[in-house]
Amino acid sequence: MGKNDKSALGRALIKHHNHQIQESKEKGQLYYKQHKKVLESVTDVADIDAVIQQADDAVRLFSVDNPAAVNTLIDLESSSSTSEMTPQERRESQKKEEALHASSLSVPRRPAWNANMSVEELDANERRAFLVWRRSLARLEENDSLVLTPFEKNLDIWRQLWRVVERSDLLVMVVDARDPLFYRCPDLEAYAREIDEHKRTLLLINKADLLPYSVRLKWAEYFQLHDILYIFWSAKAATAVLEGKKPVSSLEETGGNDTKIYAREELLSRLQSEAEDIVQMRTNSQQTSVNAKTEHVTVGFVGYPNVGKSSTINALVGTKRTGVTSTPGKTKHFQTLIITEKLTLCDCPGLVFPSFTSSRYEMIASGVLPIHRMTEHREAVQVVADRVPRHVIEDVYNIKLPKPKPYEPKDRPPFASELLRSYCASRGYVASSGLPDETKAARQILKDYIDGKLVHYEMPPGMPGEDADLNEPGSSESDESDSDVGTTEEQGGTRPDDGLDDVMDDLKSFDMANGLGSSKGVHGARKKVVAGASYKHHKKPQRKKDRAWRVKDDGSDGMSVVRTYQKPANVGPVMAS
Repeated sequence: MGKNDKSALGRALIKHHNHQIQESKEKGQLYYKQHKKVLESVTDVADIDAVIQQADDAVRLFSVDNPAAVNTLIDLESSSSTSEMTPQERRESQKKEEALHASSLSVPRRPAWNANMSVEELDANERRAFLVWRRSLARLEENDSLVLTPFEKNLDIWRQLWRVVERSDLLVMVVDARDPLFYRCPDLEAYAREIDEHKRTLLLINKADLLPYSVRLKWAEYFQLHDILYIFWSAKAATAVLEGKKPVSSLEETGGNDTKIYAREELLSRLQSEAEDIVQMRTNSQQTSVNAKTEHVTVGFVGYPNVGKSSTINALVGTKRTGVTSTPGKTKHFQTLIITEKLTLCDCPGLVFPSFTSSRYEMIASGVLPIHRMTEHREAVQVVADRVPRHVIEDVYNIKLPKPKPYEPKDRPPFASELLRSYCASRGYVASSGLPDETKAARQILKDYIDGKLVHYEMPPGMPGEDADLNEPGSSESDESDSDVGTTEEQGGTRPDDGLDDVMDDLKSFDMANGLGSSKGVHGARKKVVAGASYKHHKKPQRKKDRAWRVKDDGSDGMSVVRTYQKPANVGPVMAS
């Protein structure tokens, strides 16, 4: 073999090696482009990003001959203005608009498909239907009278829901017992019936052990009145029983089956029984063999993030099969878990459904949106302050909140600023700037609210509240300072313009009483050094000037005394020159 042949072989090997590396890079880039957004739950999208994404999808999916592209254009001009309305009129207008557009607030439907479709055709149909759904909600967001909450905007997350709903015989919607209607999505129940008329939806009311028995009884009456299938359940209590930390008898409650909290074995038996009944009805309606026997059923779990789906799955399986965390969005893909030969569970990632009934801050306080993404912490904490009675907050955190002033309603909830400053003062939370670390305090308060440390619950609509144990304080102390001061009219009246100044003075006085601010401009404020506070709270000590030269009160004329210093004479020996 000659020299030229050896060089040609070496070049061929190098070329083949480089070609394999290039192919691997291209495959990796293709995989990354296809799957980089699959695992991300997107609830907040900037306006410019939404416009760019919708324009890109429209160019890619809609052709010139497709009339749907013209019918789904977004009107960027607002049709109404509510700037001149009062808050009450604005709320009434919002209720009317919500009732008018309630049918438009829906979950996206999966377009019709069959096994003969190609992957590209199915993907294009799903993206086209999802774009139309997004644009219908965009028109609702442009209405000034409507407030649309953040919702899931990633198509891949909705695809997980479509597959879980289609393959499940019984659809279980996990909700939080403290406010079940907030986490319930009626349109999802309607979508399940559209797929199969025999498919049913069951409300699994998790964290039911946080509710008093009387409250569970009222919710049971409400669900029975509206023909809603429900079960009270506590994943945390069931997990404690499995780990041997709590006896099984602790889950038993007085009363009938309508209000009791189900144990693990009872819940599995009930779910399997409900699913088998659905399959039997479907089989009978199809006029198949009478002797057909149900061999296997599938139960799907859906719901908002952080309501306890993963904890419920782990409790039912008996081992940790899904990740559990307080941060919403831990579950990324749906997964099937075989419990027995006849029962399979299917867990769906948490989905934020579009809604009119809540604000963004309520969704943060309810654990639907992650706390670490919170930007306006005072608004979210104000939701907690409005729902939890004042005395409950004081007892749980062992703090004393400022009481309402004479010019304020006696039953008003505490302001978020008052709650945060009191909490920071009691815990010594100080930021690097020397101011109270309200962000850290807000995250801890919201976490306690979500975990149930701060007791709260909602009553069914149209039923009187049983808030005696929460709204009535434990002590009947009266504020002597408030009782001594008369009403505004008795004191000669206070100008409306002075209300804000009084509030600011009160907050400054409160800061100084807890060593959190400066006493400049506040009358009667006294300083108090908080133990463990930052050194920046303390003023630098000033050097005292020497006033010793001044004449004391000895009957003189008060003039300063001039002191002279005379150098002593040199009396040493004189050296001869």
